[in-house]
Amino acid sequence: MEHLSENRTVRAILTNIVLAAISLFVNGFGIYLTMRAGIGAAPWDVFNLGLSKTFGILYGTASITVSVSILVIDILLREPIGFAMVIDAVVVGKSVDFFNRFVPVETPEHMPGRILLLFIGMAIIAYTQMFYMKASLGCGPRDTLLVGLKKRLKHVPIGAVSIGLLSMATAIGYLLGGPVGLGTVLCALCQGPIMQWAFESLHFDATRIRHQNFAASLGVIGRRLRVHRS
Repeated sequence: MEHLSENRTVRAILTNIVLAAISLFVNGFGIYLTMRAGIGAAPWDVFNLGLSKTFGILYGTASITVSVSILVIDILLREPIGFAMVIDAVVVGKSVDFFNRFVPVETPEHMPGRILLLFIGMAIIAYTQMFYMKASLGCGPRDTLLVGLKKRLKHVPIGAVSIGLLSMATAIGYLLGGPVGLGTVLCALCQGPIMQWAFESLHFDATRIRHQNFAASLGVIGRRLRVHRS
C-alpha cells in the first residue's frame, strides 16, 4: 500500500498537492469567519487588511504579496521550500476573497455571537492546517520564517521569536489601518491551544511529519519521466 505522506511516487505528490490546495481553500473560510466576527483580526490579517485598505487592493492580493515576500526571505535564509508552501502563498488569500464575495456571513449583533464566530473560524483554521500538514510538502511561508529565524537566534526561545513577529505584523498593520481589537488578542492567545486540541482530537502528531522540499519532489517526478521514456 502506498504511503501518501512519504511522497515516494508522482501519484502521491499529485494527490497531496490536491489535498493541500483543498485544505488551504477551506482554511481561507476559517480566516474569513474570524474577520467577519468584527472584533479585530488575527495579527497577520491585521497586516494584510492594513495593506488592503492603504493601497485599495483586495485582501487576497495583499495576502499574496506578503506571502511571496516572506517566501523570498525564506529562500534567502536557505530554508527548504516545498510545493505546499507556494500553494499556501497563493490559495489562502484568494479563497478569502472568494468567500467574501460569494458566501456572505453577517457579523453577529452581540458580543457573545461575535466571539463564537471567531472561535468557529479558529477551529476551522486548526483542522485544515492539520490536513495541509499531512500533505508533507512543506510548511507555510510564515511558519518557515519563524523556524528560520529561530535557527539564527539560538539563544532566543521560539515563543519569543513568534511574539516578536506577531507584534511587528500587528503594529505595522494597525498603522496602515488594519482592525485591531479583542479578536486580535484572542487569536494570538488561543489559536495555538485550539490547534493543539484539534491535532490531539484526531491523534495527529505534527512532529512525525517529514516535509519534502522542491528538489526531492522534482527528483521523484524526474525519475518517473525517465522510466516512462525508456
